[in-house]
Order: sequence, then structure tokens, then C-alpha cells
Amino acid sequence: MIPGGLLFVCLGNSCRSIMAEALARHLLGGKVPVASAGLDPLGYIAPLTLEVLAETGVSLKGLYSKGLKDLPFKDFGRLINLSYHPVPSWLTRNWPVEVVNRPVSDPFGGTLEDYRRTREEIRRLLTEELLRDLG
Repeated sequence: MIPGGLLFVCLGNSCRSIMAEALARHLLGGKVPVASAGLDPLGYIAPLTLEVLAETGVSLKGLYSKGLKDLPFKDFGRLINLSYHPVPSWLTRNWPVEVVNRPVSDPFGGTLEDYRRTREEIRRLLTEELLRDLG
């Protein structure tokens, strides 16, 4: 069992981590806090991200692009880094959290099919690995 919630991180918080946040909320049904953030947030969600989430009936409510500084770290026990970029070293020193690196392909700037592939990659990651830990 994971203490606290799940925080998904990618580079821009426009595609991957937003998808993971929405999919995890959908799959967990509010059992634990779930959020996402960007290491260098773009400040907007890519339209194709919203489109591929809507295709599966996942709620888009409350989704917005944000950075790590915009979140209350005390609410999260595990940070899942979906990018190929390292999580800043200051984060792990000042925040006792489990950091899990699970990079997935970045669809930003790609086709609708690229976004669908990333969505399914994240869904598999959530169902096969991360969510089983939540009991």
C-alpha cells in the first residue's frame, strides 16, 4: 500500500502526466489523491491530449497544466516520473517520497495516433504496475 497519493510528472504537464492523472483518477475512483505536474510546465494542455482522454470516457474535470511548485507535497507518497528527464535532486532531499522512473513516449507535436499510443502505454503502466500496489 502506498502512503499518501500519486503525483505524475513529465516535462511540460501537457500530455503524459495529464493523461496519467486523468486515467488514475478514473481507475482509482477517488481512493487516493492523484495529481500531475511538469518539470517545466507549458501552461496549457495539448488539445490532442484532451481528445484521446475524452475518447475513453475519462473525466477532464479539474485538469490544468501546472508545475511542482504549485502542489502541496505533503499529499503525495509516490512521484512517478514519466519523462526521460531526471527529477530535480532538491526534490528528493527535501521531500521524503518514493520516486519511480517510468518513462513513456512523449506524443507532443505528434499525430492523434501518437497520443493514442501514449495513452495506452500509460494505461498499461497504471494497471499492470502502479495500481496493484494500492490494494
